Amino acid sequence: MKIGELSRETGVAVRLLRYYEAQGLLTSQRSEGGHRHYGPEAPAAVARIRALLAAGLPTKVIRELMPCFVGDGTELQACVLDHLKTQLAELDSHIADLTRARTALDDILRSSTRALAHT
Repeated sequence: MKIGELSRETGVAVRLLRYYEAQGLLTSQRSEGGHRHYGPEAPAAVARIRALLAAGLPTKVIRELMPCFVGDGTELQACVLDHLKTQLAELDSHIADLTRARTALDDILRSSTRALAHT
């Protein structure tokens, strides 16, 4: 299938499909005229890429995970689960940092609002 067909089928912009290919996440064959042609597995690959991006994984990690899928879904081989657990722990750490920053900013805003109300 051509890139436009893949875009329509997956709902992903052509520009993003080109980006996925440039990042090594998606592969195509080139015709003599230089047009991209994707195999029948491409829509499933795009769905996997989208799911992993939605999970907050960077493209470098996604590239490493792409060969490790089992079946047509988003299930991965057991050998990469520790890597995903590490990614989850990092997300939890970022969430905790953001929660602390939000609390600190809220405290500053509240105290500033109270101080302004008394002037």
